Amino acid sequence: MSIFRRELLQQKVNFPVCLAPMVGLSHVSFRRLLREYLPAGARTIWPTEMLNSRRLPDEDLTRLAESRRDSEETNLVPQILGNEETYISRSVRKLEGWGATAIDINMGCPVKKALKHNFGVSLMGDAAYAAEVVAMTVRSTHLPVSVKLRAGFTGEPEFLKGFVKNLESAGASWISFHPRRAEQQRRGRADWRQIKLVREHLSIPVIGNGDVQIADDVFAMLKQTGCDMVMVGRALTAKPWLLWQIGEKLGFAPPIGRRGLAPKGGLEEANEYGKILLRMADYLLNDYGPELGYKKFRFFVLNGSCWLDFGQQLYSLVAKAKTFVEVKPRLVDYFSQELRMREKTELRF
Repeated sequence: MSIFRRELLQQKVNFPVCLAPMVGLSHVSFRRLLREYLPAGARTIWPTEMLNSRRLPDEDLTRLAESRRDSEETNLVPQILGNEETYISRSVRKLEGWGATAIDINMGCPVKKALKHNFGVSLMGDAAYAAEVVAMTVRSTHLPVSVKLRAGFTGEPEFLKGFVKNLESAGASWISFHPRRAEQQRRGRADWRQIKLVREHLSIPVIGNGDVQIADDVFAMLKQTGCDMVMVGRALTAKPWLLWQIGEKLGFAPPIGRRGLAPKGGLEEANEYGKILLRMADYLLNDYGPELGYKKFRFFVLNGSCWLDFGQQLYSLVAKAKTFVEVKPRLVDYFSQELRMREKTELRF
């Protein structure tokens, strides 16, 4: 963590965990919810959802769903999808004025639309051009530039070492690495040995990502791989209090406005999960309105409910409801029964 704090964010970061940039999830409402569980005094970096550099220059960032932000948010690192300097340069200038702390380049998205346009993980098919995308972004901004990537198409160690070294040489300030191949999507196990390989091969910081579901996973990844920081994705949609649990192990005070210990155990965590869903419903309604907000709410529950025993019943309840007015009393009733959260689950979609 000391390298990351000193060289990249001028001592603005003192917490070893950050949220992953996730389409449809890493929005202003979710970041607000997570801040409620961030230990007092803890500082980390915060992503946005993926932003398309071809569209971004002509968007109103205060109205665009993916770039809305709270006025008090700091350390924002918007993620851009792009491969052309004209669009990247215009997007980056706009994001500087918006308040970005750094710029992240997506080289990990495996969806077909990104592959079709040579975005996302498809850039890993051309190591020289991927490095040039980093270089053109660095030329366009005074901010640090990071890259979020996967293990490419083969996961072959020598290719991976050469690829990340090219990114470093092109000016990347840090790498966020998810050690799954493109074809795996979210299936299979993340190979943490590859995080260790990348960390040992680079002089810039490396953020590890993949298969982190409980607080102990964070410390295991840090120990096993030597990475500088850990990035957590969908587990936080079910258990945002992971940040609090991690903070307790590190000696941080409880989150502002909270006392005692973080939720622990299946029963206690299920009860807390019911509470966060009600708060998230309010946040999404306020931020995005009844229609888009409820669409986002369904997606949020789809991603987090798999950690709840019989969570498919919860998702069915939310999917059948049409409005926040309809769903909120049903949620209260549903969580009045004895429910349990699982420590870990299989992420199959």
